[in-house]
Amino acid sequence: MFTGIIQDIGEIAAIDKTGDWTLTIATGKMPFDKMAVGASVACNGICLTVIEKLPASQSRASNRDAFRVQVSAETLSKTTALHWRTGTRINLEPALRVGDELGGHMVAGHIDGIARLKSKQKEGDSWRYLFEVPFEFAKFLAPKGSIALDGISLTVNEVEGARFGVNIIPHTQSQSTFGALEPGAEVNFEVDPIARYAERLLNKKAAP
Repeated sequence: MFTGIIQDIGEIAAIDKTGDWTLTIATGKMPFDKMAVGASVACNGICLTVIEKLPASQSRASNRDAFRVQVSAETLSKTTALHWRTGTRINLEPALRVGDELGGHMVAGHIDGIARLKSKQKEGDSWRYLFEVPFEFAKFLAPKGSIALDGISLTVNEVEGARFGVNIIPHTQSQSTFGALEPGAEVNFEVDPIARYAERLLNKKAAP
């Protein structure tokens, strides 16, 4: 389980496409000493399992610590991970620990699909981003509701059909990969689990 509060921008240092892909991810700010093999890390919102740790002396990743994860064919088919390359920068968050501050919202790391950035517009010091998701997910969107985009917990501002807007403050711009996004970019999205369960309960009540 995660909170959608990004702790580092990692970089894909190497990709081995033999069988399930094995990714080597370089990190500078993650609590590497507390990271255990078998632990979960959200990588652009995707919950992946650490299979190996590589201290800076072994990683060959610009003198940074690194870790390895495996990505299954199922995950590749439903996320932007299929298009990651050496040098791709990704948002990182370690799994929530008991006692940690819940600063965003509950994020499972189970990606629902890919959202596309339709436009971005400056508003004061911040930016307003307009995204579109596949229409079947429109029912999970609500103004002032939550959504995770590339692992970032965000508040939905307005909704029109399958399109919704979010406000990106300067801190989020600089501390995540969002600062580099331009219209046409694709991001992983995960709808709010509460919205999912609420919709299911409503459907049960409506069923004959």
